[in-house]
Amino acid sequence: MIGTLVNVAAIIAGGSLGLLFRTKIPDRLFKIVFQALGIFTLYLGISMALKANELLIMVFSLVVGALLGEYFQLEERIEKFGEKLKKRIGSKDANFTTGLLTAFMLFCMGAMTIVGSMEEGMGKEPTLLLTKSLMDGISSVALAAVLGIGVLFSVVPLLIFQGGLTLLAAYFGDVIPEIIINEITGIGGVLIIGLGLSILDVKKIKVLNMLPAILVELLLCYLFLYYKFL
Repeated sequence: MIGTLVNVAAIIAGGSLGLLFRTKIPDRLFKIVFQALGIFTLYLGISMALKANELLIMVFSLVVGALLGEYFQLEERIEKFGEKLKKRIGSKDANFTTGLLTAFMLFCMGAMTIVGSMEEGMGKEPTLLLTKSLMDGISSVALAAVLGIGVLFSVVPLLIFQGGLTLLAAYFGDVIPEIIINEITGIGGVLIIGLGLSILDVKKIKVLNMLPAILVELLLCYLFLYYKFL
């Protein structure tokens, strides 16, 4: 898992640099920077969502995934984890949990995460993950400057998620077909759009409760799109 470990190190390094900048940014600039981050998040989500072609599968996955997430109260559980972690490290940052969850969503919902983790798990060079590490390291500077130290701790769920994909690929020894990667990227993009709306205070959306939609989408794609990649 060299690629994932490098990714973790890049986020910590970039986030630490962002925290240094944070102390030098006047409070009046935080709002406009936060809005810029929200607009970029919307753009990123839309560009990802447009890669999906199977809209009926996406809608069904979102509905079922949201119901599952609400039933298991995923968002509440993850927020409680964030608050416990915040207390454990003695942080007083009001945006700690927001920074952790926002950074995790932005760092882990893209196609590079899926493809890169699968490639490394199959024993190939982690080129994609190393490239992603550079991008995430740069992004974490801006994220930490606005959202605080929680961005650094997003590496905990990132390590579990991305590392888990790598181990999964190593175990099964196969790559997810491109058609399915596009559909997963698409539904990830829809979730990021929801995140962008929350960042901009347009509407508070329980994005984390919709995360099971990705697993539902994966299952349905294998069931109904298998004939396309035979």
